[in-house]
Amino acid sequence: MRARKRFGQHFLHDPAILERIVRLIRPQPGEHLVEIGPGQGALTRPLLDEAGQLDVVEIDRDLAAALRSDARLQQRLVVHEADALEFDWGALARSRGGPLRVVGNLPYNISTPLLFRLLGYREHITDMHFLLQREVVERIVAPPGGGEYGRLGVMLAPFVEATSLLEVGPGAFRPAPKVWSALVRMQVRSAPPSWAQHPAFAAVVAAAFGQRRKTLRNALAALLNAEQIRAAGIDPGARAETLTTAQFGALALAAAAVLH
Repeated sequence: MRARKRFGQHFLHDPAILERIVRLIRPQPGEHLVEIGPGQGALTRPLLDEAGQLDVVEIDRDLAAALRSDARLQQRLVVHEADALEFDWGALARSRGGPLRVVGNLPYNISTPLLFRLLGYREHITDMHFLLQREVVERIVAPPGGGEYGRLGVMLAPFVEATSLLEVGPGAFRPAPKVWSALVRMQVRSAPPSWAQHPAFAAVVAAAFGQRRKTLRNALAALLNAEQIRAAGIDPGARAETLTTAQFGALALAAAAVLH
């Protein structure tokens, strides 16, 4: 089957890369694994061999039908023909009787909204392993101080511990994308801080990085003044890329107090 551009499909086919990915995920019998976008099943089959059973979420009805009709996969594979951005991950976890391990080779055009969609179900998820565009993974795992450090990594950090595991070249896919990919592991944190779930956190991070060349005094002027920033233990003359996630949390608490 040809890859469909509207679904952002790039099918992984390199056996050595597939073996390394499965080894890094370390699926175990009895775990509740879910694969997003199984495509032609290249990763699906080795995952099944290790885990014994697997759910997959596939939006392409032709690919979903092909997986359902594969006699080698029947009895062990459950195919959900659905959009992962609209799927009820909590209902699946409840039906399986435990938390999910989510894996997938994600289309680049939905990766960021899908990550935040899944975090909405974080109490039902143990970890996530995704192939993403390498630049996106670099932004997710970047520490403060570098050019890759920004809004995406800061917003995810309170909820997951992210690790870049493997870089994958374009030749491992059909059709080959124009960019490199990377496998990232995101271990869901059991107790994210309360400030991370307050709207003020997203507002502060968006404002700070929306004008990242400006000092916090200027970038956050609509939310906090210089004295309020200083009272939170932060230098108003600092720039967003120098702050830790916890420091953004302190600013979020200050902004939340002002909003009240």
